[in-house]
Amino acid sequence: MRHVVPVLVCLLIAGCGSTSSPGGYYKDDGPHANPPSNLERVPDAVPKSEPLHKFANRPYTAMGTSYTPMTSVQPFRQRGVASWYGKRYHGQKTSSGEVYDMYQMTAAHPTLPIPSYARVTNTKNGKSVVVRINDRGPFRSGRIIDLSYVAAYKLGYIQAGEATVEVESIVPGRRAGL
Repeated sequence: MRHVVPVLVCLLIAGCGSTSSPGGYYKDDGPHANPPSNLERVPDAVPKSEPLHKFANRPYTAMGTSYTPMTSVQPFRQRGVASWYGKRYHGQKTSSGEVYDMYQMTAAHPTLPIPSYARVTNTKNGKSVVVRINDRGPFRSGRIIDLSYVAAYKLGYIQAGEATVEVESIVPGRRAGL
């Protein structure tokens, strides 16, 4: 019995998003019973200059790891594994204080400034979306970004639970690649 408790604790802190097994959702985190039928028509986030959040960009520690968020919007590129989060967090406050809406084009990143914008591209199928970074995470080893349910849907990896992506920050007023 004493070996069961550590295993249960590890499962509970496994992180946001879904499992990596096809068709499986992490705990109760999947779509609502009747998700909107027009998810493919949800527009990308529109990058604009915004003042950075006063508190969400301070250094912090999560699950034993320390993070130092960027304090300015600047060029940034990263490749790695993306996951997504859905109804389990829908309606809860994000690190920015905004309420998470799984049907908006948002994301959680451990160090990109809040708020900021990023283009996320699924490297397997080439699909790309623009999201607004308004939360911190993911904190599960090996993941670089957690996307909203609709963003992951548009990138085509809802059923897989995760995908290899490229994340590129968008600096409002600056052309891509500069």
